[in-house]
Amino acid sequence: MADPDAGPLAAVAGWPVPNVAAAVVGPSGVVASSGDLARPFPLASVTKPLAALAVLVAVEEEAVSLDDAADEQLVPGATLRHLLAHASGLAPEKPLRSFPPATRRVYSNVGIERAGSLVADAAGMPFAQYLDEAVVRPLGLTGTSLAGSPARDGVSTVADLARVAHELLSSTGLLSGPMRDDLATVQYPGLRGVLPGFGAQDPNDWGLGFEIRGGKSPHWTGAHNSPATFGHFGQSGTLLWVDPEVSLALVVLTDRDFGDWARAAWPALADAVLDAYA
Repeated sequence: MADPDAGPLAAVAGWPVPNVAAAVVGPSGVVASSGDLARPFPLASVTKPLAALAVLVAVEEEAVSLDDAADEQLVPGATLRHLLAHASGLAPEKPLRSFPPATRRVYSNVGIERAGSLVADAAGMPFAQYLDEAVVRPLGLTGTSLAGSPARDGVSTVADLARVAHELLSSTGLLSGPMRDDLATVQYPGLRGVLPGFGAQDPNDWGLGFEIRGGKSPHWTGAHNSPATFGHFGQSGTLLWVDPEVSLALVVLTDRDFGDWARAAWPALADAVLDAYA
């Protein structure tokens, strides 16, 4: 049920989903919310931004480097940076080489899993433990865990992801300023590719573990979102975006798989949020 003062978030109560929670986040924290913010939801691919933050902490701790080889036998010339930007040439779901590095944006779960393995090997601990020590504990997240793949097996709450969004808007120092800028900057500009659920995009812009809106159409964010908007959505009906041009973020978690309902509801909600709070 929507909170009485949820503003445009009141619309989520009418979505065709069993359960939904949402929050609008600004530089000072949550400015509007709806639903049970402490309810855990499977994140699906919204796990990827959390994993990327952990990888980037490892980079700043000098456990790994963005220039480290991804897998010289499988994708020669590809680096950790390529992996995070879906530009390594790895196939989506199997450890196979589909393109040379930096020639096509191939959305690859295998690539994110490989990035996690590089960190795990360097740190001498399972990636889930590193994520906990590098991101979950420093940000005070209480409902976030990873039980499997760093590409899709995270569980979290709106309360926790709102803290993550706030960190991206108004950092407490999890990452340096230059690294925060890098994660939201297009890596290997001009690469075309397929955005899952929304078809071919040219270019298909991506940062370091975060998708960048750019000029994509159709898209899961709103028509009023700036091209600088970055974030991710998940097939479990989850989304997180940050629009740095207006210092706003939106987190929505549901328990209905992504589909036509989301293609209609998500952009409309984004535009309503931006109209109300930007």
